[in-house]
Amino acid sequence: MARYIEAVCRVCRRSGEKLFLKGMRCYSKCTFEKRANPPGRAPGGRRRQKVSDRGIQLREKQKARYMYGLLERQFRRFFANAEGQAGITGDNLVVLLERRLDNVVYRLGFADSRSQARQLVRHGHIMVNGKKTNIPSFLIKEGDKLSWREGSKNTEYFKTLVKVVESKTVPGWLSLDRQNLVAQVVSTPTPEDIQPIFDVTAIVEYYSR
Repeated sequence: MARYIEAVCRVCRRSGEKLFLKGMRCYSKCTFEKRANPPGRAPGGRRRQKVSDRGIQLREKQKARYMYGLLERQFRRFFANAEGQAGITGDNLVVLLERRLDNVVYRLGFADSRSQARQLVRHGHIMVNGKKTNIPSFLIKEGDKLSWREGSKNTEYFKTLVKVVESKTVPGWLSLDRQNLVAQVVSTPTPEDIQPIFDVTAIVEYYSR
């Protein structure tokens, strides 16, 4: 399966939830707010059949997968890792997804969307503990320090980011030096810190058939 490259607004409409896949455009020019009906169904048109329990589980799984920008095989691998850990599988899954480097870059406000954050990581702009890390799925841990590659600080993107990052909100499990754009992982995120908009229990049930 290839990565989804069609209009992402259709994903939000299909899931019935605003997933913020287009960054700042989701706040200013959001198609979902104007047209929240699922694709293929006109407003006021014929009602669709009732969704089965299996269909609901699939929808929640797809919602999480599209949010974090993962292929099915990648998402299933994360689920397998979460299942193999001690504790509640659903909680483990959410924490693992949040610990991805591209997600952390997004949470720090370095990018307006996870897809943009993934691009920054792949292009080698981000350093982890002083080493260039261009793997979006790299899992950060408590105590890790994130910074920008020295050469990247000369880009227009970085100069603009220094000005706008003041308005960004950073979660409590991360700390950010807004002057130098150097961040540190204060602690491992907890499910309470994350509060996902998808139903984790439904995802566990989907893979536990």
